[in-house]
Amino acid sequence: MVNKMNHYDEFYEKLKAEYEQQFPLAKLAQERAQRCLVDGGSHAARQWTPYAFRARSAHGARVEDIDGHSIIDFWQGHYANILGHNPPLITQTLVEDLQRGDGLHTGLLEELEAEYACVLAKVVGVEQVRLTTAGTLATMYAIMLARAFTNRKIVLKISGGWHGANPLALKGVGPNGHGYDHVDSAGVPNSTETEVLVTPFNDPDNLRKVFRSAGDRIACFIFEPCLGSAGFAPASMEFMQAARELTAQYGALLILDEVITGFRFCASGAQRLYGVSPDLSTYGKIIGGGMPISAVAGRADVMGLASGQAGPNRVMFNGGTFSSHPLSMRAGLTMIRYLCENEGTVYPQLRASSQALFEGIERVFAQNGILARCMGLHNPEFLKGSLGAIYFPNKADFVPQNAEDFGDAALAGAPLREKALKLGMLLNEVNVVHGLGAVSLAHNRTDFDQVYAACEAFAGRLKSAGVL
Repeated sequence: MVNKMNHYDEFYEKLKAEYEQQFPLAKLAQERAQRCLVDGGSHAARQWTPYAFRARSAHGARVEDIDGHSIIDFWQGHYANILGHNPPLITQTLVEDLQRGDGLHTGLLEELEAEYACVLAKVVGVEQVRLTTAGTLATMYAIMLARAFTNRKIVLKISGGWHGANPLALKGVGPNGHGYDHVDSAGVPNSTETEVLVTPFNDPDNLRKVFRSAGDRIACFIFEPCLGSAGFAPASMEFMQAARELTAQYGALLILDEVITGFRFCASGAQRLYGVSPDLSTYGKIIGGGMPISAVAGRADVMGLASGQAGPNRVMFNGGTFSSHPLSMRAGLTMIRYLCENEGTVYPQLRASSQALFEGIERVFAQNGILARCMGLHNPEFLKGSLGAIYFPNKADFVPQNAEDFGDAALAGAPLREKALKLGMLLNEVNVVHGLGAVSLAHNRTDFDQVYAACEAFAGRLKSAGVL
């Protein structure tokens, strides 16, 4: 792709200039924020070049920003808002609690926590659950439990796999010009270099090779059923089955990170669709209904190491001060029950509308002479859902299988997708992340028509600039 983009730099600079013209108040807000906030915000994923727009309010499929734009949003709360922003189902429930004088944190045990945990455990099919507040913490605690249970140190993860800013998995997150086999953050223990191993997604042969060489020292293998850094490419059935078989064979624990995929494809984890039962799973995002909740869920013998009665092998999994905040419990319980009770209508509707959107995006680019594909459209039937990503392949039948594929400029047009597409779509009031993002039930045909118009406008810009 790079050798076809002779005018890319000039094209991108023009997009940035137009963006600054359309979002002038956001620029001023960014400058104000940088006086006291590092980089103007507290999460890197909410920033982009030259600067991010600033939300004023959010409802359903759209965000209203301080510059007066009504932006169709596919970020949707880091993929958490399956019903759209601020659904009345949740907000009205929280208002009712607050009006009764309930809802703020007590720091005491409350029945709502146990009710929530029991519902979650039953729905995802596990023996025990423990709650915390962020996906990062959930994956960290899950790895700690696995290391304690197996009395082993090595963590095996996927190249490109993101499990939050978890110090036990901050290796191989992003490439550094020499592949993914490097530590991604300063400040983590020196042992991270040797105690975290990395293997490519959807490569069962390499996975078998890793286990043959280090299987008796591996505590756990952790990965996402759909790899976020690969445009949500799903694990092949062969890879998923190999992961389960090899971890069992070598005495390691299988941890599925379902922070994004949990309740996204069905009213449970994606693991249910694969017919695989991991030893531990992590959940977050959707299970909080827009409030901060995450969970580690799994086998009682492993989870029991978090108990105060576990003895010298106890894992200090205390979850944090706000690990069972009453409003979070109420929002999460309301969301999970709604999705379970309406599973037969919610997920077919979400799947149908999302697949129509993905097909329409590909069609619009094709009509304008641009080869573009949409991840999510080419999944196996049982995993066609609402997570998608536009990419620009070098040949029509190329479908990325891992982070190496999706991040390759020549194979999948990574710079064009990550930077230029982002700004080009925002110039037409559509917010995409890593190519697109997550469709919610709030998105409708009118929104999709605006997305198609944005894609057509971007295609026109590409052609007039001679980029493709």
